[in-house]
Amino acid sequence: MTTHAAALSPPSATGIPHGKLGMWLFLASEVMFFTGLIGAYLVLRLGHPAWPGPEGHLSVPLGTLNTLVLICSSTTIVLALAAGERGALRTVRLWLLATILLGALFLVVKGFEYTAKFSHHIVPSTTVFWSCYFVLTGFHALHVLGGIIFNVLVLSYAASEARWQLFHQRLELAGLYWHFVDIVWIFLFPLLYLL
Repeated sequence: MTTHAAALSPPSATGIPHGKLGMWLFLASEVMFFTGLIGAYLVLRLGHPAWPGPEGHLSVPLGTLNTLVLICSSTTIVLALAAGERGALRTVRLWLLATILLGALFLVVKGFEYTAKFSHHIVPSTTVFWSCYFVLTGFHALHVLGGIIFNVLVLSYAASEARWQLFHQRLELAGLYWHFVDIVWIFLFPLLYLL
C-alpha cells in the first residue's frame, strides 16, 4: 500500500519522480529558449563594430548588486531545502521568505534601471542593443517573477505540517527552477554589463 504523498510523485520509468522529470524537461526547454536569445544577441553584436554605441551604458554597480542578490537567493533556497530535509518547518519558512524577498529586491532594482532608461527616452526601439537588452532582461525578469510565485506557493505548503507532508517535494522543484534563473543571470550580467 502506498502513501498519499508517494502517490502524488511516483517514479517514472527512469526511476525519477514524475515531478522532477517534468521540471528537468521544462528547464531543458528553457535552456534552449535562452540559448536562442543569447545566440541572437551574440550574432547581432558581432555584426555591429561600435556595439553598444555611445548611448549604450549600463550601470555596472546596479548589475553587480543584482548579481549578488541572486547569488544570495540561491544560498537561501539551498538552506530552505536543507531545513526541509531536517523537518524544520519554521526554518524552511524563514529561508523561503528570504528567497522571495531577495527575488523581489532583484525586480525592484531592475525596475529602477528600466525607469532610468525610460526617463532618458531609451526604449526597446532605440537601437539594436537596447532591443536586445530589454528582451533578454525582460524575459529573465518574468522568469524571476515566476520563481517568486512558485516559492510563495511552496511557502504556503510549509504553513502546516499536514500540507507539508503532502507537498514537501515541491521545494526541490522550486530550488531547481530558482537555480536555473540565477544561472541565466550569471550569463546575462557579463554579456550585457561588462563586455
